[in-house]
Amino acid sequence: MHNRTHTGEKPFHCELCGKRFIDVAHLIRHKRTHTGEKPYHCEICGKCFIENSKLVGHIRSHTGERPFHCEICGKSFSDNSNLVVHKRIHTGEKPFHCEICETSFGDKSSLKRHVRIHSGEKPFHCEICGKSFLDNGNLRKHIRRHIGAEPFHCEICGKSLISNASLIIHKRTHTGERPFHCDICGKSFSSNYNLNRHNRTHSGEETIKL
Repeated sequence: MHNRTHTGEKPFHCELCGKRFIDVAHLIRHKRTHTGEKPYHCEICGKCFIENSKLVGHIRSHTGERPFHCEICGKSFSDNSNLVVHKRIHTGEKPFHCEICETSFGDKSSLKRHVRIHSGEKPFHCEICGKSFLDNGNLRKHIRRHIGAEPFHCEICGKSLISNASLIIHKRTHTGERPFHCDICGKSFSSNYNLNRHNRTHSGEETIKL
């Protein structure tokens, strides 16, 4: 089997989609994406997984264990796959490419989310109002608006916010950090949203002064 990693031989194929694999174990795991089978269960919360390695990584979210460390910045992760993706932030590597617009991404999930922009697919649906979203993260944030949940708290002023991204932007009002810069006039902003609005003042699309 090891020799196949050198030869590129993939003798095991999925009869449902035609995808080929180097060994039968990978084929069996792949078939679960078609059947929906998730035989590995977390005894703490009941969540199910396609493969045991994903379950092991998930259990660490309960225990707080993060045994995989980035030697560049020291950040720790619960599983090695997240560390591999994280390291690409430092190296700039973006091995996943969109075949439609050639935009590149550091991880496969970001590419899948991006492709939905082209296809218009919004597979995550709000059971309260029926609105659909590109990814589960935006759906969760949307649901918090319905129920009034604001689980992210600023330790400086106590303000509560609907998402971690909103909390990060809010904290910049305390630190004065403005990491988004206008290439035309050099003005800086605390969020990419405000930078994009500002850029329209140069293009003539918008006259709002920030």
